[in-house]
Amino acid sequence: MKKRYLLPLIIAASFSACKKEDKGMVVTTTTPPTTDTLQGSITTSKTLDPSTAYILKGQVYVKNNATLTIPAGVTVSAIKYDAEDAKSVLVITQGSKLIVDGTVDKPVVFTSAADAKAPGDWGAIIIEGKAATNTGTGNTVGLAVSDDTKYGGNVSDDNSGSLKYLRIEYCGGINPKAEEEWAVDKASGLCLESVGSGTMVDNVMVSHSLDDAFQFVGGTVNATHLISYNSGDDDFDFDLGYTGQLQYIIGYRSSLTSYHALRANGFESYNDAVPTINMPLTHPVVSNMTIIGPQGTEKNANLNQGVYSRKGTRLAIRNSIVAEYPEGGLMVCNKTRPVLLYGPTAGADDPGSEFKYNLVHSDTLSRTFSWDRDALGIFGDPVLRDFAINSDNQNTLIQQSSDLMLKAMYSDGNPDLTPLDGSPAAKGANFDGTLFSSSFFTKVDYRGAVGPSNWAAASNWAVWK
Repeated sequence: MKKRYLLPLIIAASFSACKKEDKGMVVTTTTPPTTDTLQGSITTSKTLDPSTAYILKGQVYVKNNATLTIPAGVTVSAIKYDAEDAKSVLVITQGSKLIVDGTVDKPVVFTSAADAKAPGDWGAIIIEGKAATNTGTGNTVGLAVSDDTKYGGNVSDDNSGSLKYLRIEYCGGINPKAEEEWAVDKASGLCLESVGSGTMVDNVMVSHSLDDAFQFVGGTVNATHLISYNSGDDDFDFDLGYTGQLQYIIGYRSSLTSYHALRANGFESYNDAVPTINMPLTHPVVSNMTIIGPQGTEKNANLNQGVYSRKGTRLAIRNSIVAEYPEGGLMVCNKTRPVLLYGPTAGADDPGSEFKYNLVHSDTLSRTFSWDRDALGIFGDPVLRDFAINSDNQNTLIQQSSDLMLKAMYSDGNPDLTPLDGSPAAKGANFDGTLFSSSFFTKVDYRGAVGPSNWAAASNWAVWK
């Protein structure tokens, strides 16, 4: 339903510019913006209007193989509901598509409609595809079980649309404060469930989420140029058999934002709750990532690790920077440590894990490489450290984050993660081998998400405040 509000028209007429002419007074007026509410189900293809302000009201489902197209410059404001199970969400159901066609100057923005915006005001953008998980099919955690919340299948190249220059703000409100640490998180931020490799995701920023920023639940979707800014839980979360590739991704915290979570990590990967060795094993393949925690040493905070490999996951991370996390740069658990140190354990289909050519720092030097030993606690792991920095893996243990020599690692409103001349990040990348010689990856010399050209610089899209 479209509405034109009279009050802005009255105000515009009352305060419009005017000038005297020989024939009298000329008054210039402006037309107030049109508003439109997205609610319930969208069952036929729909293209939004850049001249319209949109409201997202409650749980909105794009279904029946419909496509929702959002042109550059559109802002969608989600109504705030206090109850976790009533939070506003946009759900793209199986077979339907979301096309976000923003630009750096005119991004598409999903934000809170509240006057005083805050993390958790609304829920998430959720895309449900037909690619595989290691648990068969499932339903979006945090929403009612129905065909409209189903994900999973066997279509590895499933296409759920394309996302370009999208910013998502003040989301993550579905998870309770006392979340279950060992379960798959409830939907938050940009939640990609069984999304296939036919889907394009490029230049997406999630800021001020109360919970996770990016969730990859199964699926094969690839992504580039992602930014998580001041999220309450994990910046990047991988579960249930995700097997895609990512390049140029940033997780950044300028302040303590994680009191909501039990243990907030920059990058967390998890196979399943048991864990099992059900295939496909979770196995994100990542190059040119930068994970930055808050400046200084955080005592008794819920912030945890830069990278946490847990619950049977596999992973491959190269050419990346991890810094300023209080409990460690890379942490393994009892299930993931043997795979990283000694190789695959689950047969021919086990891709194994690797962590190579990275620059790694922690607030606590002795815990830069650490081991979560369950009930015994978390400890610095000298065996893992020596393995990480050996001549095969060539990770570098960074003593002080300033040694990274990034242009403006902490700068209010405009951090610049570009390596300075002489920075260890300015060179040293390596893309040898089957995984990283893939045509998906752009072969660059530098390590970390940003090179000589700063794609993450403050702009209408990348808002660092």
